Amino acid sequence: MSDNIYFYEPAKGHGLPHDPFNALVAPRPIGWISSHDSEGRLNLAPYSFFNAFNYTPPIIGFASTSYKDTLRNIEQTGEFCWNLVTKPLAEAMNQTSAAVAPEVDEFVLAGLTTKASNIIKVPHVAQSPVTFECKLSQIVQLSAADGSKITTWMVFGEVVGVHIARHLLVDGLYDTAAAEPVLRGGGPGDYFVADAATRFQLLRPKVQK
Repeated sequence: MSDNIYFYEPAKGHGLPHDPFNALVAPRPIGWISSHDSEGRLNLAPYSFFNAFNYTPPIIGFASTSYKDTLRNIEQTGEFCWNLVTKPLAEAMNQTSAAVAPEVDEFVLAGLTTKASNIIKVPHVAQSPVTFECKLSQIVQLSAADGSKITTWMVFGEVVGVHIARHLLVDGLYDTAAAEPVLRGGGPGDYFVADAATRFQLLRPKVQK
């Protein structure tokens, strides 16, 4: 083994001041999920294990590393919204990560405004320039390699409605950098912002016949 490579087996511990796993798989988009329970009590929480998984139909998913209010709400209603976290919304997003009781409305806690969705009953963050309205497709409890169940659940939702602020559409194309999306890094609180200065293009190579 090369002395230039640090190797560890996660099951035996990483031996470092902070687990590097989240920093290695980074930066990651943030799953800022709004939901409500069967009684209509609102919840808004960020999830750092989040991404898109399918084009048609469009499916997104996030992982809840314990049985949290968001997971419980979605089980009850079958609906949720994903809200894009942008640089101006970063502090508000962080406020919604606080561990509070189910009856606490994180929209109020973070000084955010709710906006009614077009298709589903769950509202979304009015200040966010991009929102997906989603209907639950699957909830999957994850398993380790030995088959044992772990206390993490993947929640997948089909996107049934998309809201995009018009100023982010340039000649019909969505300008990712202009939205300044916030991405989760590693460590206790590292974040990044995608901007035009870091953008470059790679076109898929054509197959040589």
